[in-house]
Amino acid sequence: MTDADPGLFGPSSVTWQMHGDPMMWVAGVRALYLQALHPRAVRGVMQNSDFRRDAWGRLMRTADFVGTTTYGTGEAAERAGARVRKIHSMLRARDPDTGERYGVDEPELLLWVHCAEIDSYVHVLRRSGYPLTDAQADRYIAEHRVSARLVGLDPDAVPAGRTEMAAYFEKVRPGLAVGPEARAVDDFLLRPPTHPLLVPAREVLWRRVAQLAYASLPPYAHELYGRPAPRPAVVTRRLRATGALLRCVPARLRWQLPPKHILRAMARLGPDARPAPYKLGR
Repeated sequence: MTDADPGLFGPSSVTWQMHGDPMMWVAGVRALYLQALHPRAVRGVMQNSDFRRDAWGRLMRTADFVGTTTYGTGEAAERAGARVRKIHSMLRARDPDTGERYGVDEPELLLWVHCAEIDSYVHVLRRSGYPLTDAQADRYIAEHRVSARLVGLDPDAVPAGRTEMAAYFEKVRPGLAVGPEARAVDDFLLRPPTHPLLVPAREVLWRRVAQLAYASLPPYAHELYGRPAPRPAVVTRRLRATGALLRCVPARLRWQLPPKHILRAMARLGPDARPAPYKLGR
């Protein structure tokens, strides 16, 4: 199967190995918290979708996009990117203070969403014990100039390493704020609508995930949301404990959950394509 399409990243990439880790789900929730701090970006989401009624669908569509662009063929990834660009090109949002209407595909907004997502993946996985060196983290961030292109960004305008990523967040911090839209996202993540019989499970399982994702945010995010977090050392211990627990679940069992991108990639490329942390040093 050596002539099979490896996709945009391929089995030798850092992305291929990292995205098979179960802590990506916690990282994804952290990304939502972070993304909601940009008033124009979160307004674009809230004004163009019924977030509270379709939030699960939105989360699963995002997960499907990440899975397709990571483990799908190059053609499938390009199609997924084209769909996202087409949808974004048709959406507008309105600033309630100025009346300005703007496109949700403005480069500034796309870049914020991209950086919040990639930073969250790196931060949560490393802090939870995933064996990623500084050089590998830089390589991962640089690899995702490809995914940035898919959503319509100029790859040269996207951070290519930890230093550039940190400089970007320092630059945008003065414009971040918690408005009513961010409050709505925060409220949903803590108390997502669910069937009454599932409320106890939501309180025991989901709330812990959301609280851990929130706790892993940078201090300035906690200040903006106005809700304290445990001490950093406590958060790190909880992330490591959660990572250790989730990684005990057999990968084959985890990968059976829809949409099974990893299993399909292994069927296409062979068993050696199986993502695993130990392959990072190759």
